[in-house]
Amino acid sequence: MSRANSNQPPCHLSGHVALITGATRGIGLAISRALAREGCLLILTGRNETALSRVSKQLAKLQGKDKKIGTLAHACDVRDPHSVDALFRAIRREYSRLDILINNAGIAHRNLPIEKLPYPVWKDVLATNLDGIFLITQAALAIMGRGGMIVNNLSIAANRVFPGSAAYNASKHGALGFSNTLREELRPRGIRVIGLLAGATDTDIWKTLWPQAPRRKMMSPETVAQAVLEAILLPANSTVETLEILPSAGTL
Repeated sequence: MSRANSNQPPCHLSGHVALITGATRGIGLAISRALAREGCLLILTGRNETALSRVSKQLAKLQGKDKKIGTLAHACDVRDPHSVDALFRAIRREYSRLDILINNAGIAHRNLPIEKLPYPVWKDVLATNLDGIFLITQAALAIMGRGGMIVNNLSIAANRVFPGSAAYNASKHGALGFSNTLREELRPRGIRVIGLLAGATDTDIWKTLWPQAPRRKMMSPETVAQAVLEAILLPANSTVETLEILPSAGTL
């Protein structure tokens, strides 16, 4: 099956409104591209306004000049309730609803034992990776109806332990508990929640976590994005609750 006068497959999510945090690089950017190809109206967020502007222009061209994808690029610091409020005021003005939420924004810290981990670093990682998911999700639920989908990018650090990454581990373990609770609360509303537990993926986060990491053994962000898209496209009466995807190479 193909579109009229085209060899491209149909856009299964045409007209759906999707918000992606941390959308300017890595897995967030790859998911944004995958959703754009499916016809989503995109809301892209990140802290770097220049990067947001560049990415939004790139994504708007995926379907060609005659079928531009609607994009709203809005800088947001997910740690800041006021910044999140401003983002959702902009979303309400533009679209008034939200169908898909990709909680992707996250940071890591350099490898340090707990006894040497500075408290400000601990606070910043928890604020971004855990508080940020809470603030964005809470605001999103006010404009998300039945059939909505929430994907929380947690990493396999959500259920495994990596020495030297205490704040990162703690934030992801906490985000998994949040995601599991959220899923149960939203079942009656017909909103599905996916916890994405991706293994080693070739993104910039390794510059902080492990600069010498063997990137050639890792998955590409596009591979993870494809798995997420397939989960989103499942029929409404089915879901993937926890999506764990790992490199076939095994241990790095």
